[in-house]
Order: sequence, then structure tokens, then C-alpha cells
Amino acid sequence: MKERSNNSENLLTTEAPPVVERMGLKWLIAAAIATALLWQVPGGDYILYPFTILATWFHEMGHGLMALLLGGQFQKLQIFSDGSGVATYGIRSSLGPIGPALVAAAGPMGPPIAGAALILASRSFKAASWSLKILGGFLLFSTLIWVRSWFGLVAIPLLGLIILAIALKAPRWVQGFSIQFLGVQACISTYHQLDYLFSSSAGYLGLSDTAQMQRYLLLPYWFWGGLMAVASAVILVQSLRVAYR
Repeated sequence: MKERSNNSENLLTTEAPPVVERMGLKWLIAAAIATALLWQVPGGDYILYPFTILATWFHEMGHGLMALLLGGQFQKLQIFSDGSGVATYGIRSSLGPIGPALVAAAGPMGPPIAGAALILASRSFKAASWSLKILGGFLLFSTLIWVRSWFGLVAIPLLGLIILAIALKAPRWVQGFSIQFLGVQACISTYHQLDYLFSSSAGYLGLSDTAQMQRYLLLPYWFWGGLMAVASAVILVQSLRVAYR
């Protein structure tokens, strides 16, 4: 009896209960839809506050890392208590107008690609665990290297520590669901400010990301906004299909 009890306890700490396994995909889809909708209503940013901050981090890191990949500089990242953020970078590319356009697109599109990778990592416990550790560690690393706002210096490492705690302490099935949930949040971070995708202005910051793409690639900003909105949804759906196949 004692051996059977120990085996049952080990099973509960490593595998998802059947009801959780059956409902996992439905909850993820519901969470994605609810998050995207809440971000569009007044006060939605504050209802989803931790995920709003995480979405801003994903977006601004996309800009900065793409600038680095193209040989430029990622100088600093500022995240503010209202959920907004600014990445300061310098572009140095031999790709002509394509380089700046890629950096502009990486804000909305970098996170869905990273999110898909997180969702796919959930198919293996080892990959899911390491992905949580890498994401949590990278949040801490980005704080040391790039974050230069007082709010960001508190919020970003706090998120990183929470994710690392899940990676180190949570049962396996919780880790698998958590990495999927974070992947979904990254994918739908494109919709954090949906109106921004279809706007030519970023307020005092100047041109929006899609307007910058129009500047370098000629097609109108609303075309690029629609394309990225559709692409983000397709990336999310396909990554979930593969993960739950």
C-alpha cells in the first residue's frame, strides 16, 4: 500500500490529470481570445497588468534584438508603469531599406515567432523546463544589459523570478501548461494595441511600426498591419495544432 501511494504521488507531480489534459487546449484558446479582447477595452491593460508588461517587453525586445542581428546597436529598453515602452537602437545594415523595415516588423512579429517556439517546446518536458529557465533568465539578463527605467528595473526581474520559480518548483504538467500559456501570450502580444497596427502615428515617438514599413517598403501601413495581425493568428493556431497533435 505504501509503495502504491508513493507511485501515485509521483505520478501527480509529473503528469497532468486527465481532465487538465483534455481541457488544456480549450483553456489556452479561451485565454488567448479573452486577453486579445480585454486589451481593446478601457481598463483592459490593468486587468491583465502582468501580461501587459510582458507584452511590452516582448515587443520592444523584438526591435532591439533585430537591430543587433543586423549589426546595429541595442542601446536601452524603457518600460513604464502605464504599460508603454521604448526601445532605443541604432541600425547598421547592408540590406538597404529592408533592414529598417525588418527592425520595425520585429516589434509586432518577433514575439509570435518566439511564442510559437515556446508552445512547441511544451511537447517535451525537458524542453519545456529549459524554455522556462531560458525565458526567466533572459528577463533577468535583459534587466542588467538594457532596461533603463525605474519601473522596468523592478517589474522585469520580478517576472523573471516568477517564471524561474515555476521552472524549478512546479510539477511537470504545470511547467508544460505554463510554457504554453506564456507562448500564447507572446503570440497574441501583436494585438496588445491593435489600433496601433492600423495607425500611421506613434504619438510623440513619431511613425508607428507599420508606417515605418510603409516608408521603406512602399505598401500602405494598413496592409502591413493586416498582414501581421493575420500572420500572428496563423502562427498561434499552427503551433497549438502541432503541440496537441
